Amino acid sequence: MNAPQHAPREAVLVVEDDRGHRELLNEELTEAGYVVTAVGSAEDATQALAQEAFSLVVSDLRLPGADGFQVLQEARARVPAPGFIMLTGFGTIDQAVAALKAGADDFLTKPVDLDHLRLAADRVTEARRLKDEVRRYREVLAQSDGFHGMQGRSPAMLRLFELIRRIAVADGSVLITGESGTGKELVARALHAESDRAAGPFVAINCAGIPEALLESELLGHVAGAFSGAKGARRGLFTEADGGTLFLDEIAEMPVAMQSKLLRLLQDGRVRPVGANEEIETDVRIVAATHQDLQAHIAEGRFREDLYYRLETFRIEIPPLRARGDDIEHLALQFLQQQALARSLPERRLSPEALRALVRYSFPGNVRELASLMERAATLAAGEVIETRDLPERVFEGGGESPGAPSGDGPDAGAPVPGIGDDWQWPTLEEREHDYIQRVMEHVDGNKQRAARILGIGRKTLYRKLGESDPS
Repeated sequence: MNAPQHAPREAVLVVEDDRGHRELLNEELTEAGYVVTAVGSAEDATQALAQEAFSLVVSDLRLPGADGFQVLQEARARVPAPGFIMLTGFGTIDQAVAALKAGADDFLTKPVDLDHLRLAADRVTEARRLKDEVRRYREVLAQSDGFHGMQGRSPAMLRLFELIRRIAVADGSVLITGESGTGKELVARALHAESDRAAGPFVAINCAGIPEALLESELLGHVAGAFSGAKGARRGLFTEADGGTLFLDEIAEMPVAMQSKLLRLLQDGRVRPVGANEEIETDVRIVAATHQDLQAHIAEGRFREDLYYRLETFRIEIPPLRARGDDIEHLALQFLQQQALARSLPERRLSPEALRALVRYSFPGNVRELASLMERAATLAAGEVIETRDLPERVFEGGGESPGAPSGDGPDAGAPVPGIGDDWQWPTLEEREHDYIQRVMEHVDGNKQRAARILGIGRKTLYRKLGESDPS
């Protein structure tokens, strides 16, 4: 039988007190493509489980001292728990039922049929992998909820979330400003969801995406025969949004003639469809957005000043990504998780140098650009760690860490990052690395062997970076 391919190779713990049988299981599972650790007692199994994450445990039921059920209990306590196959030379229905009720995935009697063992190992590890993937997918979904789909823990974003909550309870028009890619529609949807209009419709239109000749009909509607091709009456978006919110994206692109109609509608709340003789009462909250300088448009005669002030009853300025500090790392890792789950890619992590380059980058495309960069990096990275070489050149041209550049302990270390503000100091690479190692240590509950495996460094190197001496 050809050995199945496992990528990456799954780690298996074999627990068997009989040396000859232990060696046989070790050899068989190794030939099947697994990385095997074999021990002879429940006590040794407990120690191995504490030091390494296994995909599968194959344990004899009868062991010296504690039995296989103790091993099963220890395995079930791990997060994520490995698959488990129980072996016994005294197979009975009662033992099988007890093992399965306790959490075992399969139950084989000795002498074990080796082909059966391989098939059971493959089935259990695959089921465990899928279960773990579902768990991680749920975690990502839970994290991605954030504040109405927006992610952020930085002070700038927390202030934004609080401002949205406060403005949502009012009913005046809102003008959302911010660079491209900052999430203006997400803010508009959050305003709607937090308001008393949440049960009503949320209707969105991009004013730059509709020809001027059709925009009035699109917004106000028309009656049958109002113009060539208008065979039937049509409700406009203002009417469709009645009782809810109408989001006018790219408001700076609205033609001046339509701006006049919008101003009148904001003043009296009445809509006159194209070709109609009567007006329709509407109850709509207007939320407009733009990434352009409306004051400059006003000076050039391209935007009505009275409309500007009517829209700006409340104003929300979305912070650019470069001003959001640690949100860059948080979002980057979340995007990498989403890529791994959506496309069945290996999970990636950022090297300290790659993370530094991202934090120093100006991100003209903001969150949308970061998502694109992480999709590219997750696809092109040769290993589990995303290095600076996996990022495009533009990330470094704007002052980021260039591929292969030194870690940065010179005169510019700790200097303010351009575009972030003089009160936000960039930590040195050594400080960032130390913080990263500490987070990994917390994640593995202080298990240095597991931490070294995750970090891709030797145990002695880890002890040195932690400032501790190697007890061995």
